Amino acid sequence: MVLRRSNLAVVPFASNPHGSPIALRRRAVGQRVERGLGPVSSLAVSLAITGRVRPLGFGTGLFFRPGLFTAALAAVWVCLGMSAAVAHAQPSPTKVEPSKAAAAANPEGKAPANSAGPTVPTLSPLESEHLANLRQVTQGMVKAGEGYFSPDGRDIVYQAVPQDYPFYQIYTQPFAGGPPRLVSTGRGRTTCSYFSPDGKRLLFASSHLDPQLEKTETAARARQEEDRRTGARRRYEWDFDPFMDLFESDLDGGNRKQLTSAYGYDAEGAYSKDGKLIAFCRDSEADPKAPVSDARPKNPDIYLMNADGSKVRRLTSAPGYDGGPFISPDGQWIVFRSDRKKESYLQLYVIGIDGKNETALTDNDGVNWGPYWHPTKPLLVWSGADHSNPNARPNYDLWIMRYSVEKGRMTPGKITRLTDSPAADVLPVFSPDGQRLMWTSTRAADRSSQLFTAELRGF
Repeated sequence: MVLRRSNLAVVPFASNPHGSPIALRRRAVGQRVERGLGPVSSLAVSLAITGRVRPLGFGTGLFFRPGLFTAALAAVWVCLGMSAAVAHAQPSPTKVEPSKAAAAANPEGKAPANSAGPTVPTLSPLESEHLANLRQVTQGMVKAGEGYFSPDGRDIVYQAVPQDYPFYQIYTQPFAGGPPRLVSTGRGRTTCSYFSPDGKRLLFASSHLDPQLEKTETAARARQEEDRRTGARRRYEWDFDPFMDLFESDLDGGNRKQLTSAYGYDAEGAYSKDGKLIAFCRDSEADPKAPVSDARPKNPDIYLMNADGSKVRRLTSAPGYDGGPFISPDGQWIVFRSDRKKESYLQLYVIGIDGKNETALTDNDGVNWGPYWHPTKPLLVWSGADHSNPNARPNYDLWIMRYSVEKGRMTPGKITRLTDSPAADVLPVFSPDGQRLMWTSTRAADRSSQLFTAELRGF
């Protein structure tokens, strides 16, 4: 499979509906993949970045969070810019209300009463070596994924496509189970949500201030209706929307504050452990004068800013897509994914919080994305697939690496495979106590992408 930088897209794998290679490819609309990818439904995740890739934001921004997606799936998905080119401020924020029909039918964003219940998933012998008590966490949505824990581990935040709207929205719900509650506005594309360290605020990316949002929604609904009528199954495409910006809100979505406003894709954000900084992905080179259909992402890079949106600084500038950043628990490092070495083939990198000591952690003939730090141990978990054989279907599984840091340099260590399911397993995260994993998988009975969790053992 050739991965190109384009917009990230997840491609349905007809021959094996369980598979999910992430396709990251940049679409003409010029949008990127979310941090991890967004959820991948019953798709093959194959990253093909044709222009700019962003890991599946299945992000996320799988959520690859992007050509990270045909290259790697932007969300596949994956909550792009080279030098800070001309930045144009967006229109003044205006209040955008959720659609009246959606709000009236489902005021709390609850899962439909007639939705299928979760399956009773099983683990393979290999998976049982380090995982136990597998459980499906989300249900009732068309697809859901890229979930993160609250600091106390009691709640989760994630992105999901509801039954009555074409784009991902942000939801919270109790980790133990319960109805999802809508956090985002109910309109626009959203991705890459994250809890603040004090558990009182939420960070997410949204395009609800798009001045042509109604036109965008109408086109998406028309395409959905055509697909229902014809039975067509399109590739999943994550749009690197140039109107995507970072927002912060209360846990119920109230007191929403816009943190970025420059034209171009701003997404894939995450707080530092002390809550003072936000690392994110930005494409600062989109041309605000070009038609939306030509507003392609140029060179997404890793940026850092204060949690209030001030003092924005750029950390990476290598050609290619850099995205899906997370700051280490000690605040000294940022891990991210990049296709700088080979177009559309994402590898894992770390860079110091000061922009120094950049180091590659993986170097293989495949796609690696969605890296996430263990809260207390020198471990990183991520999703990866082997793309070395053009005649074989890449399958995304979870991997964990032990690393060491000496004299200011990080060195990758032993790598252990955690999953080998024929389904796609992507965007893994550790629980706050480090004893569990939660990730996006197509193991659901209907083969849609949903969140799953299991206890982690042996590390």
